[in-house]
Amino acid sequence: MAEVLVLVDAADGAVKKSTLELLTAARSIGEPSAVVIGAPGTAAAVKATLAEYGAAKVYVAESDDLDGFLVAPKAEVLASIAGQSSPAAVLVSSTPENKEIAARVAFKLGSGLLTDAVTVNDDTSVVQSIFGGAVTVQSKVGSGVPVITVRANSVAPSAAEGAADEVPVNVEVSDAAKGAKVVDRVVEAKGSRPALTDASVIVSGGRGVGGADNFSVIEALADSLGAAVGASRAATDAGWVPHQMQVGQTGVTVSPQLYIAVGISGAIQHRAGMQTSKTIVAINKDPEAPIFELADFGVVGDLFNVAPQLTEELTKRKG
Repeated sequence: MAEVLVLVDAADGAVKKSTLELLTAARSIGEPSAVVIGAPGTAAAVKATLAEYGAAKVYVAESDDLDGFLVAPKAEVLASIAGQSSPAAVLVSSTPENKEIAARVAFKLGSGLLTDAVTVNDDTSVVQSIFGGAVTVQSKVGSGVPVITVRANSVAPSAAEGAADEVPVNVEVSDAAKGAKVVDRVVEAKGSRPALTDASVIVSGGRGVGGADNFSVIEALADSLGAAVGASRAATDAGWVPHQMQVGQTGVTVSPQLYIAVGISGAIQHRAGMQTSKTIVAINKDPEAPIFELADFGVVGDLFNVAPQLTEELTKRKG
């Protein structure tokens, strides 16, 4: 069985959920092999989790050179491993950094690149949502090793025991790859809510919320579900919430299990960023709002009446 390389994303010594999804998807194609690229000691902290989710091998590429520079060294190492192992595919999560790594790897291998896959099939073809979400297509790389980036929450992670045999990788980084050096890192302050890109449940507010102070209604509903908080472009442009919370074509693209759109009309720009969500619930007082065309469940009503009632009921059931 051909192996499938999975680039590991980890933070604070823990494997990100998106990587567990990739390992699960990889098992439908072949034998998953995790690739850990980072500073010395990175692999030791995550090996057990990788084994739990089916990694047959763990390629360990650790060096200060990989942590002190931007994406080029990581791309060189991943391309080198792929060139030697001849995998059936290379899977990475669809983060901005990983997309650049994937593009560089595909170029180095002379292969094709498929981005933002929402489904990965056993023949390495994928399903993508393109043209602002207006079209869904099935795509497949024509030659070479398929390099595929997969949207978070597109696959339900499932455990499967793997040997996780360590394979040390000799890290050799070219001078050209060291052209852009990391000179400083600033850790963004994070609250207790999950990040938009990783969240399985998202509650987003739009123009209908009416102001920054009213976003407490959205936050309360999100907290009752353990959800991330998002927003439409209208809400971020108005300055009610930070732009990093924007869901949409020019913001963050998400694909959670549950997406609740509160006071969002459903402009195509917003729909493009969330329409691959598994279940969509819309709350809007306008029965003709375009968001209802996309929603699995819709509530026509004043969000300031509906959302608090929903929050109260969810809180009761949790208790």
